[in-house]
Amino acid sequence: MKKAAVIGAGTMGRGIAYSLALNEFLVYVNDVSLEALDDAKEKIEQDLKTSANKGYITENDVEMSLKNLSFSTNLKESVEDADFVIEAALEKIDLKVDIFKQLDSYCKPDAILATNTSTMSPTEIGAHTSRPDKVVAMHFFNPVHKMKLIEVIRGLDTSDATVETVKEIASKLKKETAEVNEFPGFVTSRMNCLIGNEAMNLLMEGVASAEDIDKAMKLGLNHPMGPLELADLVGLDTRLRNMEYLHKTLGEKYRPCPLLIKYVKAGRLGKKSKSGFYSYE
Repeated sequence: MKKAAVIGAGTMGRGIAYSLALNEFLVYVNDVSLEALDDAKEKIEQDLKTSANKGYITENDVEMSLKNLSFSTNLKESVEDADFVIEAALEKIDLKVDIFKQLDSYCKPDAILATNTSTMSPTEIGAHTSRPDKVVAMHFFNPVHKMKLIEVIRGLDTSDATVETVKEIASKLKKETAEVNEFPGFVTSRMNCLIGNEAMNLLMEGVASAEDIDKAMKLGLNHPMGPLELADLVGLDTRLRNMEYLHKTLGEKYRPCPLLIKYVKAGRLGKKSKSGFYSYE
């Protein structure tokens, strides 16, 4: 398991590619957008150099990682030699299913196909391939190079061998794994979405300011980051899609806060738009 492909060059995709390349995997990064690929390449190089300047990695690590990375808009070219593929596209089930159908036709028969989803069903995705036993969810956390956990979610037909191989890959990335049996939202997303949604309700109701809500969670409950800060980091549009999916599959307690819906409609998407619950100008 030395050759990897990452589908999607957004925040999560480039973070996953960074970690793979730094840990000696050969990585193809694929996206339909050449602009997204150029942006990912630039930001990965910046992140590597920043880590080297802070003493976390060496200059040799930077050079090696950059040599390990390739970027392409051609999906077939990106995945045909890969031992495993990690899809990191938007949280839209139709999009993920379409990507996995293509991966199934382009990849080697023994290649493992993983989805970096925080809520979607690997069973449903795998059912649209000829290899549901080799389809699994690997839920990475942002920022990927700092966060220690990968949730490994087995679908109905995911084999034990696939799960063990994915755990070995995670270990090579210096990550811990939590094995989860598939259910909407898994473990972390179910808990996190509830906490974040309640924080948004508190803000909407005028109970406290965003700053004080986050401070209360950080200092009172020892969370490393406040729920509103975290939502801004994840992206409020991404959080809304997650909430809508969980509301549909798990019921009323996951109904998205009206304030979240309003912010997304206004284009206040968090850090990536420089405005969310906080301003990032």
